[in-house]
Amino acid sequence: MADYQVEQERPATTTTVIERRSGGGGMTLAILLLVVVVAVAAFFLISSETSKDNAVSSAASQVGEAASSVGDAAQDAAGAVKDQ
Repeated sequence: MADYQVEQERPATTTTVIERRSGGGGMTLAILLLVVVVAVAAFFLISSETSKDNAVSSAASQVGEAASSVGDAAQDAAGAVKDQ
């Protein structure tokens, strides 16, 4: 009897694993930080404008009160001149 020996060549299999990391995490953090900085800056800007508006309003009120006092003093002086 004849002996048969069968040899089979199997191709070598190679598994390649590719890891992908998204750079979006760092970008998202940077954008979030930028939004927070802009919000804080806007808050202080609006707060500063409000303080300026309040100061102008207060000054205008004081000028109005002074004008009223001057008017009252003028009327008193006119009345005193009449009585003489």
